[in-house]
Amino acid sequence: MTQTPRGFDPNGSNDAVPAQYPAAADGPSGYAGEGYSTEAPAGSTDLVSGAPASATAAPAGESPRAAEPETPVPAPETRQVTRAGMVWAAVACALVVLILLIAFILQNQEYVQVKFFGLEGSVPLGIALFIAAVGGGVLVAIAGAARIIQLRLAAHRQRISRQPGNGTRTR
Repeated sequence: MTQTPRGFDPNGSNDAVPAQYPAAADGPSGYAGEGYSTEAPAGSTDLVSGAPASATAAPAGESPRAAEPETPVPAPETRQVTRAGMVWAAVACALVVLILLIAFILQNQEYVQVKFFGLEGSVPLGIALFIAAVGGGVLVAIAGAARIIQLRLAAHRQRISRQPGNGTRTR
């Protein structure tokens, strides 16, 4: 069974606040017309700064959130990306790909007839597809290496032409 406090108005108007609820009659409350106090109990601490609640209490008429903590909160440390971390991430990704590749090869063990430039044979389907993928990767690596060599040669030529004394000579 619940009891209604004396002086409680269920319609929300709290014009007559009895003396037994002094916090509601004194100043602003967090909940309009409900009679809740914004003061912290004695001996409690502020959750943000850890200081006693009385030290961080807001002056009358101001909201409690307007008070600034006495000590600034340190910024979180930024993580630094290292080569070792990048290598570890690359190795972890490569291991995941290899595990998926092994599962693919094991699930495709049916033999298929393969013909290439007059050569003919039967190979498990998973192995045949793996060989084709590796062949494609080798072709892409060759094309990429050729382009890198081309760009390095062009950069080397520009460095040599910009050095003092390497201009056109006149007799």
